[in-house]
Amino acid sequence: MSFDPIEIRKDFPVLARAAASGEPLAFLDNAASSQRPSQVIDAMSQCYRNYYANVHRGIHTLSEESTAAYEAARESTRRFLSASSTREIIFTAGTTAAINLVAHSWGSEFIGQDDVILLTIAEHHANIVPWHQLAERVGCRIEFVPLEDDFTISDDVLRDKFQTLRPKLFSFVSSSNVLGTNFPVERWTKIAKEFDATVLVDAAQSAPHQAIDVTRWNADFVVFSGHKACGPSGIGVLYGRESLLDAMPPFLGGGGMIDRVTTEGFTSTHLPEKFEAGTPPIVEAIGLGVALDYLSDIGLDRIAEHEHKLCEAADGALRQIDGVEVIGPTPDKKSGIVSFSIDGVHAHDVAQWLDTRGIAVRAGHHCAMPLHESLGKTATTRASFYLYNTADEAERFVAAVQEVQSKFAKRGRRRRRREVPS
Repeated sequence: MSFDPIEIRKDFPVLARAAASGEPLAFLDNAASSQRPSQVIDAMSQCYRNYYANVHRGIHTLSEESTAAYEAARESTRRFLSASSTREIIFTAGTTAAINLVAHSWGSEFIGQDDVILLTIAEHHANIVPWHQLAERVGCRIEFVPLEDDFTISDDVLRDKFQTLRPKLFSFVSSSNVLGTNFPVERWTKIAKEFDATVLVDAAQSAPHQAIDVTRWNADFVVFSGHKACGPSGIGVLYGRESLLDAMPPFLGGGGMIDRVTTEGFTSTHLPEKFEAGTPPIVEAIGLGVALDYLSDIGLDRIAEHEHKLCEAADGALRQIDGVEVIGPTPDKKSGIVSFSIDGVHAHDVAQWLDTRGIAVRAGHHCAMPLHESLGKTATTRASFYLYNTADEAERFVAAVQEVQSKFAKRGRRRRRREVPS
């Protein structure tokens, strides 16, 4: 079957509405959060309407049905990631919560004062701040791999960092939420393993858009969020190598994660419940399972190919506009993200103008302040494509950027010159 975004759009009710301006909505803010198909909305509604109850411990019909649906979602997630066992699939509140779990549990247990944690400068704050917090607790050091001029990082540069720093952990993003750069996970994991480093991959921008095989990646931890993958907010996934998860102490304590509790202490239960204290996000997990099956049924390879075509068209057109700078590599090296700046116009003004044309984009530092600082930027505007976006929307986006540049860029430059003292 051919890939038809027009047909796919019919599954997403929100895409039929107009923006506040009255213009048809072109939702190009998918790197921040995607929309949800009716299949996900209906599955969550059906749970609340027909069989919701707490899972695992109830000995009655509703609890058993909720438990079955919850664990079916875990199996869908295992299959989506090509993991070996559902014991390696931990449901969390999102990517941020998953990384914090690893930082607190694995990090506090296995990282010491003299150890180095290696990150790339392209990381989201969610993959920086938890390691800074760990450094404050145990005294380890955080080091960053810089970008090269083409917004990529070569294997040779990375290998030099490993040889010099000998990091205990290498934690990196598989696809940058600002640049769109796709980093070579399998190759980088192989390099890290040569130096006996543990590897965590932030796949928040990859899991919704391309097929992932955690076994082939050979990473120790992989994390992603449901809300970027057509699923609900408040649910995310930590994949962990089973041997490592077994060796890690529980992160949160309470119901669900225990085997036995006495007045003198406790023993934790088996995986995956060991890391799922309290009432889990039951309905959200069910929605996530449906979302991942939905994406798999369409085909992640087909989704990636479609997004690449849109990115290629938009990226190429923006590079032809005078005064517009595309921030990121060429489309052959990135995902469906196009970040840019317009000389003399603030990113927020760009986004606000595009909204009057019905085009939803993101503006700011995108939770990547160290990256923006390294690029000499305070903010950028970002368009991010997904499976339901069309070639017409990409064309509307480019036309709107052209309109902003022609109407406001010169005025912005004059205003900036007047601010310089005489």
